[in-house]
Amino acid sequence: MKPKKLNKIRMRETIVSYAFLAPALLFFIVFVLVPMGMGVVTSFFRYNMKGISFTGLSNYITMFQDEVWQKSLVNTLLLVVGSVPLTVLFSLFVAALTYEKNPVARSFFRCVFFLPVVTGTVAVTVVWKWIYDPLNGILNWILKSANLIERNIMWTGDKKYALWAILIILITTSVGQPIILYIASLGNVPKDYVEAAQVDGANDLQVFWKIKWPSLLPTTLYIVVITTINSFQCFSLIQLLTSGGPNYRTTTIMYYLYETAFKRFEYGYANAMGVILALIIGAISFIQFKALGSDVEY
Repeated sequence: MKPKKLNKIRMRETIVSYAFLAPALLFFIVFVLVPMGMGVVTSFFRYNMKGISFTGLSNYITMFQDEVWQKSLVNTLLLVVGSVPLTVLFSLFVAALTYEKNPVARSFFRCVFFLPVVTGTVAVTVVWKWIYDPLNGILNWILKSANLIERNIMWTGDKKYALWAILIILITTSVGQPIILYIASLGNVPKDYVEAAQVDGANDLQVFWKIKWPSLLPTTLYIVVITTINSFQCFSLIQLLTSGGPNYRTTTIMYYLYETAFKRFEYGYANAMGVILALIIGAISFIQFKALGSDVEY
């Protein structure tokens, strides 16, 4: 084939490829990049229902002096620090046990653990609201029947328990996808290596740490990053269960951002929170990639 004709064919294929990509690219630019850019720009303005005026770094200065924002940052970090390690460890433990089952039982358990992921957040929250109900909740009934508590506890209304109650729900709704991913990853571990290690006298812990764990690192990195991002963006549970109370004990950055933008109509201040939240997530994700990514083999 002549070079000129070959170049025409390649050009035609390139044009067709970009034509297929154009709708998705246009959607990404209009609904992702443009709003992100507008959010960054308006974070330097006093932007509310009365009008808009440039204020420079005023929103950021006010934010770091805002006691409610400081509380929401601490609450968010507690949720992240509590949920990410527990989600990874619990998912890995359950996946390792499930993988040893026969195919039918394995499929059943995968369905059970993935069910909260595909169930609507409102439905899950309604169930947990009943579990935590201070008068008729099953949790208080079980604890009182076991003589662990003497009287009912307001799990979402008491500042001592509210955040931990949210953390439990966050973990239970976060483990479904990691369990499925770990089960799939365990299926990719070379069985010959495992059998050879067992023949050489390696125990189960040594087989897992030396043979299985290196193969699970790419999956672990993905799970850690995604779980961290989802924990930082915890919003719907707070809105449906506690509305940030009691006394801002369960207010997260995302909920405070929502409250600032859509209840107080301070859009510039809310966008400044969004920018800082994005920077925090980006910095932590970068650290996670550096810490775990160096040992990952794809």
